[in-house]
Amino acid sequence: MRYLDEFRDPELAKRLLDDIHATAKHPWAMMEVCGGQTHSIIRHGLDQLLPDGIELIHGPGCPVCVTPLDVIDKALEIASRPEVIFCSFGDMLRVPGSGRDLFQVKSAGGDVRVVYSPLDALELARANPDRQVVFFGIGFETTAPPNAMTVYQAEKLGVENFSLLVSHVRVPPAIEAIMTSPACRVQAFLAAGHVCTVMGLGEYPPLAERFAVPIVVTGFEPLDILEGIRRVVHQLEEGRHEVENAYPRAVAAGGNPVAQKMLEDVYEVVDRSWRGIGMIPQSGWRLSERYRAFDAEHRFSVGDIRTKESALCRSGEVLQGLIKPHECAAFGKECTPRNPLGATMVSSEGACAAYYLYRRMHLPGTGPREVTPVG
Repeated sequence: MRYLDEFRDPELAKRLLDDIHATAKHPWAMMEVCGGQTHSIIRHGLDQLLPDGIELIHGPGCPVCVTPLDVIDKALEIASRPEVIFCSFGDMLRVPGSGRDLFQVKSAGGDVRVVYSPLDALELARANPDRQVVFFGIGFETTAPPNAMTVYQAEKLGVENFSLLVSHVRVPPAIEAIMTSPACRVQAFLAAGHVCTVMGLGEYPPLAERFAVPIVVTGFEPLDILEGIRRVVHQLEEGRHEVENAYPRAVAAGGNPVAQKMLEDVYEVVDRSWRGIGMIPQSGWRLSERYRAFDAEHRFSVGDIRTKESALCRSGEVLQGLIKPHECAAFGKECTPRNPLGATMVSSEGACAAYYLYRRMHLPGTGPREVTPVG
């Protein structure tokens, strides 16, 4: 990739759209997995340029949004302790816990710091041997390797005052959970390109075959997404369900073997709760037994914290693609970026934040509806 503008070219976008319009003969519903793709779609109005029968369903691919409420509360409890320097990327500071967020902990005197790499947190631990330094490790397969590398380095260097609060989740089990839900309307997936740069394509063919759904690995710029949609529409109209790589400039079929080896060494696969969705079997990671000493949940004995989701917030249904953000009665009223009920309203990849930011407050002919969520 030389220039960003190459992937936002209006003439090329028109050609892709012309092909989609010419090919689509039936109504189809496809899900973009990644929240970054959702923001690009809403920002550029791509969904409004598609044929009337082509629906884009927003999936659970925002790592901040799916971090469980009890994990947020564990972070708040740890960050409140005077001996702790709590480090996080900036997008977690506004995410609401049961009654407060990390910004409020910081304003009350907690030592909460924004860092740009987990290695920054490790350096803080080395520079402050009398303090406990905790890094909040969240995300999909994309961010798991650098967090794993940091724990690996901490063990290698003997930095005993560093630990990781882990909330890593995996995409393929989430696709399986979506497809086995009785309320599922998804007929194809636009898979997240950055996840596949790490994991490759190997986990997707069994899902495509089992559920008879096309899966196209897609990038994040407008032309990337339109090309992904074009390939999905062609597959659906032709009755095919294959895995295609529409993001070859970043994704290799085998992914990144070095990163995969690091994941296998540092983590073990476990059942994991997703905020607003519930428990998805084998959908997450935690630190393996060898690195358990660096597990902040274990070190600070916060494993017993349990929480209850807001009855007013319907972000779980948004994350499952069962409703659009504007279909939640609290959207733009009780729930705004200043006073969020859920993480989807404050995350930089949250669907509710995208709809609010780009003024997609309602769509003609739609309204709230009752649905049956996963779980």
